[in-house]
Amino acid sequence: MTAQNPTYKTDALIAEDIDAYLELHQHKTMLRFITCGSVDDGKSTLIGRLLYDSKMIFEDQLATLEADSKRVGTQGQDIDFALLVDGLAAEREQGITIDVAYRFFSTEKRKFIVADTPGHEQYTRNMVTGASTADLAVILIDARKGVLTQTRRHSYLVHLLGIRHVVLAVNKMDLVDYDQATYDQIVEDYRTFAESIGLTDFTAIPISGYKGDNITAPSENTPWYTGAPLLPHLEAVTLENTIEQSEPFRMPVQWVNRPNLDFRGFAGLIASGQLHPGDPVRVLPSGKTSTIARIVNLGGDRDLAVAGESVTVTLADEIDCSRGQVIVAAQAPLEVADQFETTLVWMDDTELVPGRAYALKIGAQTVSATVQPPKYEVNVNTQEHIATKTLDLNAIGVANITTDREIPFAPYSENRDLGGFILIDRITNRTVAAGMINFALRRAQNIHWQATDIGRAHHASMKHQKPAVLWLTGLSGSGKSTIANIVEKKLARMNRHTFLLDGDNVRHGLNKDLGFTETDRVENIRRVGEVAKLMTDAGLIVITAFISPYRSERDMVRSMMQPGEFLEVFVDTPLEVAESRDVKGLYAKARAGELKNFTGIDAPYEAPQAAELRIDTTALSAEEAADLIIARLIPEH
Repeated sequence: MTAQNPTYKTDALIAEDIDAYLELHQHKTMLRFITCGSVDDGKSTLIGRLLYDSKMIFEDQLATLEADSKRVGTQGQDIDFALLVDGLAAEREQGITIDVAYRFFSTEKRKFIVADTPGHEQYTRNMVTGASTADLAVILIDARKGVLTQTRRHSYLVHLLGIRHVVLAVNKMDLVDYDQATYDQIVEDYRTFAESIGLTDFTAIPISGYKGDNITAPSENTPWYTGAPLLPHLEAVTLENTIEQSEPFRMPVQWVNRPNLDFRGFAGLIASGQLHPGDPVRVLPSGKTSTIARIVNLGGDRDLAVAGESVTVTLADEIDCSRGQVIVAAQAPLEVADQFETTLVWMDDTELVPGRAYALKIGAQTVSATVQPPKYEVNVNTQEHIATKTLDLNAIGVANITTDREIPFAPYSENRDLGGFILIDRITNRTVAAGMINFALRRAQNIHWQATDIGRAHHASMKHQKPAVLWLTGLSGSGKSTIANIVEKKLARMNRHTFLLDGDNVRHGLNKDLGFTETDRVENIRRVGEVAKLMTDAGLIVITAFISPYRSERDMVRSMMQPGEFLEVFVDTPLEVAESRDVKGLYAKARAGELKNFTGIDAPYEAPQAAELRIDTTALSAEEAADLIIARLIPEH
């Protein structure tokens, strides 16, 4: 008989324990939450305390924390828990949070991802980033200071972004001697404000992140508080997954998976609902229908997928479906529209320019969008609607947006994934705003494109020419109008059908209501672009002579045209040469301060970076420039 090996038996038990632990950990629910509020309310300290009390700090991290606390901490010789989260050098030097810091920790009951968001007003954009994926918000208030402006701003944003669970953590109670009256007054003040913005349900907890009161266990210092401490409350919060799973099926397509000729799947995160093989579905915005053939993930085929899961599905039919489109339940399709009322949180130092084309990213789809002048801006303190023509950094406003194509959507209040978007500056590629779709404009549903029997191809064939837009751009005095006039005369002698749109002439009629502010300049070019588009539909060669100082607006007009029909001609004349001509005396007036917003003097000109043609007027005459343009337009002439 062979004796048992005790070492082998111990190893087997350890392996079983590990497997059991991993199995338990895998099926824990995950809560994403943020900490927010005003500056120095103790957000980073609170998260550090949660990590410390949940035993999520390794020994070497603890040793480093103790050393850093003595060197750069704010708690004397005691541990400064904020240093666990504030990782940037600038954050440690100033004792503030600048960027969003994400931390993971786990308890026996639940896994957590917490985002520590900055309290400074200039970093509100970072707070919005952290809140966009959160299930719960912990709004901290310094017990010594009470409800502040940034408390109201963050609370308004939390409600606006659709976070349903809110904890009001009245922090630093140790600095007010755990006074119940102080706590009660703060909660009452906050409740009054919260009700004014529609935030009717929140849980208030008196805490001390530094001392650890009411963080993981009830504090003896607050016998008058009978509610749950913070961590047990976070462990018990009911997640919204069951609500999302009961909604109709929606899945934005993030990737078309084509590893070989025999497999074509569509991968994405299920935004709502449940899905089974055989379910009828519809692809939007095309409206094509099919049924689900397979649901696939790394573990193989599945019989069920639910909201919150990332899967790959295959369809029974070969229909067009690409990244950015949305697969939905066939009997419950989403709305599709191209005009919306939206709420915008402006996050850039450069203010909103109404009429300018921005890139709008919603889900996995990116479209071109223009923002109309805001209806109003919201005062976060009083909820007053303030009249405004634009939005600047941290402003919250309501404005209509038009996209260049129809997109499937759901109101943000119904689904954050299908109703939330960002705006991106097309030149700098910076994210300038976060937005929420409120609803589609009624006129977007009532106005439909009227098909006609005689189209642009017929118009062009009658004129025996290819439609085009010759877009001459350059400084005032560069010679645009002179060159454009010669080009039109030469084309007329070639029996070409043309029309010349000149900047000054257009402002006498179509655009006589516009000034020369940045917003008016954008609208000026937008209108001219729409007219030029109609003229190309009529088969004409359109010649324009506009300063058109902004690349984004020239790109906007380009996007209106058919591929290859827009030819950007940069009439490149140095400022000193253009100013020396000064036929109209405009530069002299601008230099004297008599003419505001003059391009090249007190308003910028963004030179083309990839124009189809560059005309150097210091080396070419107007006649030579015109010949060069015509040779580019009609190579065979």
